[in-house]
Amino acid sequence: MKAVIMAGGQGTRLKAVTGDTPKPMAPLLGRPMMEHILLLLKKQGFTEICATVKYRAEEIMSRFGDGSALGVQLQYRVEDAPLGTAGGVKNCADFWDGEDFLVISGDAACDFDLAELMRRHRESRAAVTLALCRNPEPLSYGLAVTDQAGLVRAFIEKPRWGRVVTDLVNTGIYIVSPWAMEPVPAGRAFDFAKDLFPLLLGRGELLLGVPMEGYWCDVGTPLSYYRCCVDALEGRLKLEPGGAFQTAPAAEEEEPPEEGAVCLDCACRSRAELMGALSAAMLDLGADYSDGLRLHGQRFDLHIAPLAARSALRIAVSSEDTEFARELALSAKELAEALDNCSRRPFGPS
Repeated sequence: MKAVIMAGGQGTRLKAVTGDTPKPMAPLLGRPMMEHILLLLKKQGFTEICATVKYRAEEIMSRFGDGSALGVQLQYRVEDAPLGTAGGVKNCADFWDGEDFLVISGDAACDFDLAELMRRHRESRAAVTLALCRNPEPLSYGLAVTDQAGLVRAFIEKPRWGRVVTDLVNTGIYIVSPWAMEPVPAGRAFDFAKDLFPLLLGRGELLLGVPMEGYWCDVGTPLSYYRCCVDALEGRLKLEPGGAFQTAPAAEEEEPPEEGAVCLDCACRSRAELMGALSAAMLDLGADYSDGLRLHGQRFDLHIAPLAARSALRIAVSSEDTEFARELALSAKELAEALDNCSRRPFGPS
């Protein structure tokens, strides 16, 4: 399958963070944003790719070359003057050459199922299929109003709250039938959302809007860039990390139950907070805190420690009297549950 990446953006609003770096080359989890897009396309079967470039084009072309290092076939179209979104894609007409193709921005952050978007497009026979994303704060985006069949009936560009009638944001990711590009003039600035889509709707062409599952962010401002980096680090945006991000510390393995001990697990809200409450409760009993919480008696050894893989404590009691060990473990669990219930309050300052 074929895809066109729009990578000509300068990223003026991001200059405070990225300087003169082209917007598609802004780093995200150890790779340029455009590299994440190329990896996503390859993963989903879009291996023939053409990139429209303008600002510092040589920097982008030098980084990615023919795309073979990433497992794709990559070529470029350099814009001498700004052609707009649709105009830049029209400049790639010899590339898509009569085939349905994907359009995506080189500075988008997303993990959508783009192969499914292509399938929906071919099934619908629409002129254009738009990837839509629900957003509770949609004022900064173009919105698409769809009917029950998913067909787009109207577009609203960056509305005030009084004009918001949907939460479906136009992500700028499209599957385009080649004949839908016929009205786009060659060599002239022309935009998908402002120019082409209203024209197609006026002609009665079908535009399909598909709400997508997954993550999408238009990385246009320092704040959105920061949020996107945090989302990638915390796993909300699923990316393949590069560089130093590839060597994350291995997760701790869960400790096996202590041999010969009666063991009970106690789920809790916060392992560290509950351990603190238990430590305070047993401070005057001579507890040892060098390995979790250990309390020794003539007939028993009590060990309480957090589990690594989930928010829970493990309570282990060793004793020659198995019934006594079970009763002590149950009593310790009841104490832990009572302390956990008492501490159920929001994190952070009140």
